[in-house]
Amino acid sequence: MKSRIFSSDNGIDFYAELRSRADQYFQNNGISRTGNGLMKFKITFCLLLVIATYSLLLMSPSIGYFALFYLFFGISVLLVFFNVAHDAAHGVAVKNKRVNKILFLISFQFLGQNPFLWGKNHTESHHMYPNVEESDVDVLNVFGMRVTESAELKWFHRYQFLYVPLYYMFYSINWLFFRNILSLFNYTARTVSTKISLKETAWLLFFKASFFFYMLILPILILPFGWSSILLVFLGCQLIVSLAVLSVLIISHLSDYVEHPTPDETNSLNLSWAKMQLTTCIDYGVDSRFFRWTLGGFNTHAVHHLFPDVCHVHHRALIPIVRELAEKHGIPYIEISYAEAVRSHFRFLKKMGTSTPNIPIAYSKS
Repeated sequence: MKSRIFSSDNGIDFYAELRSRADQYFQNNGISRTGNGLMKFKITFCLLLVIATYSLLLMSPSIGYFALFYLFFGISVLLVFFNVAHDAAHGVAVKNKRVNKILFLISFQFLGQNPFLWGKNHTESHHMYPNVEESDVDVLNVFGMRVTESAELKWFHRYQFLYVPLYYMFYSINWLFFRNILSLFNYTARTVSTKISLKETAWLLFFKASFFFYMLILPILILPFGWSSILLVFLGCQLIVSLAVLSVLIISHLSDYVEHPTPDETNSLNLSWAKMQLTTCIDYGVDSRFFRWTLGGFNTHAVHHLFPDVCHVHHRALIPIVRELAEKHGIPYIEISYAEAVRSHFRFLKKMGTSTPNIPIAYSKS
C-alpha cells in the first residue's frame, strides 16, 4: 500500500470543530461512543437469528424448505455482518474489549474470512485513503469492469452498466473461493498489493474450512437430499446474497457524485483527510428506519468514515452535526435517497465505459 500526503484546506477546521461538537454531545449525555443497550439488543437478536435459521435448515422436511431456510440463514448472516462484524472490526460494538474481540471472531466465522486480515486492510487502507488507487484496498480493476481511469478502456466496457449486476451476483463466490486464495500467490485484482503472513494464511484456511464444513458438509451428512441438491442451493443463495449485499455497499463509493483523488508526482493529495471522507462517499436514506435497523450504518457511510471510533447506533445523533458543520465550512455532505444512489451508481458505470473524463457531478441538496 502506498502512503499519501494530505493537504491543508477547509477540512482541517471542519474536522476540529466536528470532533469538538461530537465530544460535547457524548459528554453532555453521559454516553459512550461504543454500543449501548440498543446495540446489545441488536447483537443478541442477530446472533439468535443465525442460530435459529441454521437449526431450521438442518431440520428441513423437504428440499424446498431447505432452500428457503438456507436463504433466510444467508440473510441473517448479512445482518450480523452489517450490524455486528463491522463495528466489532473497529472495536466499538461493545465497550468490553474482550467481548468485542469475541464478537469479531464469531461474526467473521460466518463469512469464511480471516477477521484480522480483513480488519487490518479495512481500517488501515480503505478508511485512510478511500477511493485512492493503489492505496485503498477496496479499489479493484476486475476484468470486464472499469472503475478507475487508469484501467485500459475496452470496447465492451460501454455495456458494463448492463452486465455488471451479473458480476455482482458472483461477489461472494469470488470472495470465498478465489479472491483470498489467489492473493496468497500475489495475484489480485486490487490496486493495492497486500502481503499475507504464514500465520494469517493459516487463520484464513481455518476459517474457510470451518465455513464450508457447516455450510456444505454438515447439511450433506445430516439431510437426505443428496450432495448435488445441497450444493445447488448453496450456490443459488450465494448469488442472491451477493447481489443483496452489493446493492447497499458498493453504491456508497462508486457514484458519479464522489471523487477519486489522484496523487501528484510528489505523492500528495490536494485535499485534507476529513474533506476526502465527505467527497469520496455518499449517505443515502439517512431517515429510513428500515435502513437504520438493518444496515448497521452502511447507509450513513460518510458519517462512519468521519467517526470510525463510534458505534453505528449513534450515527442518527451525529448526522445533524455533520450536516450543519459541512455547510458552515463549505464542504458538500452528499445525502440522497436510496433510489438516487442506485441511479448514480449506474450513471458512474456508464460514464466509466466511455472515454469521458470522470468528473463528479455537482451536488445540491434539494
